[in-house]
Amino acid sequence: MTTYGLLIFDGVEELDFVGPWEVFTNSAILRDAGDRAVLISGSSDQLRPVVCNKGMRVVPDHTLADHPPLDVLLVPGGSGVMRAVTDPALIGWLGRVAADARWVTSVCTGVLLLHEAGPARGRRVATHHSCEDALAARGEVTVVRDARYVVDGSLLTSQGVSAGIDMALWLVGRLFGRDHARAVRRHIQYDPAPPYLADEPVG
Repeated sequence: MTTYGLLIFDGVEELDFVGPWEVFTNSAILRDAGDRAVLISGSSDQLRPVVCNKGMRVVPDHTLADHPPLDVLLVPGGSGVMRAVTDPALIGWLGRVAADARWVTSVCTGVLLLHEAGPARGRRVATHHSCEDALAARGEVTVVRDARYVVDGSLLTSQGVSAGIDMALWLVGRLFGRDHARAVRRHIQYDPAPPYLADEPVG
């Protein structure tokens, strides 16, 4: 059984955690082995709804103090990161949980929290393009600017929003095999074909 813990906090970017959630929960459905994904509030003492970056309200399953042991920790980004990075209780929790998790992952600016807590220091990481310079300026980290996700040992970091889905698919493939990851991708019909990717002729 694999337990995925997805941290959420006020100002979290919705798709940063909902995208991987979709991958992890569909993986659990297809495996039928008792895998589960849980949402963990950035608050240590209450399960109030979290107000996300675009206004979505989400009720977490656990607080920092009462969640189950985690095999996979996912830290998303969003506008709330800059407030969360100054929260000593949250940063301390991240350091402790990351030390015991099999995989530690982040999406977008969530890597700033992992840098503050320690797991991203001295490692190769990815983040949202708008955050790359600021993260590099913090030191003790190598920012990879041309990869949607970066694997460095048991640390797995990704660029913004949709890159988190790619990262999560890679991870379930690493955990349970490429055929399983392909089955998950097909199950959620993840076949990116963005419109307007190239300039269209005028006229």
